[in-house]
Amino acid sequence: MKNFFGFIAVASALLIGGLDLTSQSFAAPSALGGAGGEALFNSKKCNECHQVKAPAKGKTIQDAMSKKGPELWYAGSKFREGFLKEWLAHPKPIRPMAYYSLTERNKGDHPRLSSNDAASVAEYLMSLKTPEVKPGSAKAADSVKGRVIFEKKLGCYGCHQVSKGDYAVGGLSGPTLIGAGKRLTPEWVYAYLMNPKYFGGVTGMPVFTGVLGNEEMKILAEYVSTL
Repeated sequence: MKNFFGFIAVASALLIGGLDLTSQSFAAPSALGGAGGEALFNSKKCNECHQVKAPAKGKTIQDAMSKKGPELWYAGSKFREGFLKEWLAHPKPIRPMAYYSLTERNKGDHPRLSSNDAASVAEYLMSLKTPEVKPGSAKAADSVKGRVIFEKKLGCYGCHQVSKGDYAVGGLSGPTLIGAGKRLTPEWVYAYLMNPKYFGGVTGMPVFTGVLGNEEMKILAEYVSTL
């Protein structure tokens, strides 16, 4: 079934804009600081599951299927630092299913760091940025139009969980969007929607270019950032 998920990812990309794994340009993450956090990251073997170097061009399905955890080479552009500190000290599953699986549930067994170590590693991860994410390009904003695009036009809850009152509803194949506003930066959500293959190469996320205009993409990103 893991291979099936890889097939779905490829089929999605082929159906929506074509699968081009060789034309993406990746910028190396900045290395601004957090040397102590980087040493901790490596000593605890976090680098065995998470990639902190920008991927080479021409990633293959085999490369994607071999990943054990999300890539972190753009973590500082994607995450809020407060979330990273809290999550590393008290990790809870963000993906209901195991990475690149449609059948295996996430065991929630990510290693836990002490508060001090979590702060150090978070500082290091926040130094890993990409110029693809433009500061100030989007901001969290709730809107009826954003909700309509999310729920009706695209049906994003088919893959992502969201809160409806006291209940969690939605699909399990993608990461939960409950608490997305506390976890993700609006600028990253916008950049990701505009070009998901830049961040993941082979990905199950549909490419919405041509389906949504740039303004609709921004409205959706800003809405997601309020969830």
